[in-house]
Order: sequence, then C-alpha cells, then structure tokens
Amino acid sequence: MNAHPAGPRHAEEIHHGGAPPRPQSPDQVLALAPNVWPRNAVRDSDGMVSIAGVKVTDIAHEFGTPVFIVDEDDFRSRCREIAAAFGGGQNVRYAAKAFLCTEIARWVDEEGLSLDVASGGELAVALHAGFPAERIALHGNNKSIDELTAAVKAGVGHIVVDSMIEIDRLDEVAGAAGVVQDVLVRVTVGVEAHTHEFISTAHEDQKFGLSLASGAAMTAVRRVFETDHLRLVGLHSHIGSQIFDVAGFEIAAHRVIGLLRDVVAEFGVDKTAQIATVDLGGGLGISYLPQDDPPPVEDLAAKLGAIVANESAAV
Repeated sequence: MNAHPAGPRHAEEIHHGGAPPRPQSPDQVLALAPNVWPRNAVRDSDGMVSIAGVKVTDIAHEFGTPVFIVDEDDFRSRCREIAAAFGGGQNVRYAAKAFLCTEIARWVDEEGLSLDVASGGELAVALHAGFPAERIALHGNNKSIDELTAAVKAGVGHIVVDSMIEIDRLDEVAGAAGVVQDVLVRVTVGVEAHTHEFISTAHEDQKFGLSLASGAAMTAVRRVFETDHLRLVGLHSHIGSQIFDVAGFEIAAHRVIGLLRDVVAEFGVDKTAQIATVDLGGGLGISYLPQDDPPPVEDLAAKLGAIVANESAAV
C-alpha cells in the first residue's frame, strides 16, 4: 500500500494475509495493550481487569452494565502532557464531544485547559460545573438562536461562526444583549485529511465552514467587519479526526494564514490588530487497536509550532 502524505489511517497497516500470527505466551495473552487501555489498567493471572486498583467486576456489581469508566489520574496526566507540549493549557481546547459531564468539566478546568462545546447542552453542562465562560468556545454548524443567546449571555470567550446566516443572526443576538461578541470564522481549506470519510471535515463538499476556494470565507470576514456587534479575533479550520501526521495541518496553516494576509492587506494593520488567533483544529490520532501507532503529542506540537511560526512570519 502506498503511503499517503497525510499519514496512515487508523489501523490500515493491519496485515490480512500470509503466515498466521505466532502463538502468544500466557503473559502476552493477559497483557493489556498500553496504547489502547488507560495507563492504570492491568489484568491479573486470573484474567481479572482492574483500573486504578478497582476491579471492573466490582464496578459492574455496584453500578450495573453497560458502564462508562474514566480513570481520573489517567485523564489528568494526559491533559498535563498535552498542555505542556503546546506551551500551556490556554492553547489547548478539550472537545466536549469526546465526553462531557460536570466532573470531567471540573477536571479540564482544574488542569487549566480551555473547552470546546458544540451544543446548548454541552454549554449548559460546562456552566453548571462552574467552568469559566471566558475559556469556552462555542462551535457547531447549525446553532439555534437559543444556543447563541445562551452563549452570549454567559460571556463565552468566542463563538466560531459557520455560515453567513449565522453571522447576521449572532450580530442581532449580541446587539440585543448590548455586547460585542468575539468570533472566529471557520474556514474550509480544501484539505482531504487521510482519515475515515465520516470524520473528515475540511474537504470542499461538506457541511462545515466557509469555503476558501469559492471566496465564501473572505466574504464572511468582510461581513463580520460590517457588523456592529461582532469582533473578528481569529480564523479557524478543522481538517478531521484521527489525524496521524502533520501534513494536512501544514496545508491548512498555509491556506488559513494566507487568508489572514489577504485580510490584513484589505483592511489594514490597525483594523486587524485584534486578530491574534489561528486555530488549527483536528483530532490528533489515538490508538483504537494495538496496531495503531500515533506519534507522540510532543512531536506533533513541535512540528505544528514550527509550521505556524514559518507561515506567520510574512503576515
């Protein structure tokens, strides 16, 4: 199979032919793949799985099944590693769509990360948990008036606008609330991220964002500048989930920052000085199967930082 420039997809390198796999020893059979299971998960010689010292059978007896288990120590340690890799938690947003409840929201807050929500329900959970509104970003491609109103009234850090209709709708909501709302424009950069088609989000023929190639993204930027109650503070792109390599991010960064250069050229340095955020979205790859081998987050962070610094030098 030829290598794709954006890296291997989830488990695509699994071998499906040739000699059968070699028999495993008892220890190998009992071992839990460390790249798939929580770091505190073990299986003893009797085959019993424990997470953070608690047998899963005890959890099942107490809470019933099915049951969703989150290891707090594992969760927090991963938050800290990602925050350190990207120069601080303020540069990282936990995606509520991964899983959110009030306790998870509190952990994310206590670890200093920001939070992405994509519905009124996720926003309500975050606010109920006491998550600081200024560290929340509201996403979504079909936000209702009620969701926009709730976000504006809560004082979320910014809202990522996803369509021309939403720009006008949000301007009206912010005006009624008597505030100027910070926004990012979501740009569809035309990157075919090498991931499953259902979780690829930046190719042209899809439902998210405003197309760079068609000129819709620049039209949206101009519209934000025309409004009375919106302030453009950045540009956002999201190329998909399960991304195992930075090649797609490199293309996205080049195109988003290219748009930023055009915006500065058209509106001038003074009117665009507040545009300080280039948000390169996409879910970094994780291991669903033992064969999956995503690169260390530190390596991805370093490469992304270098890409953005290089592209931004000419702005």
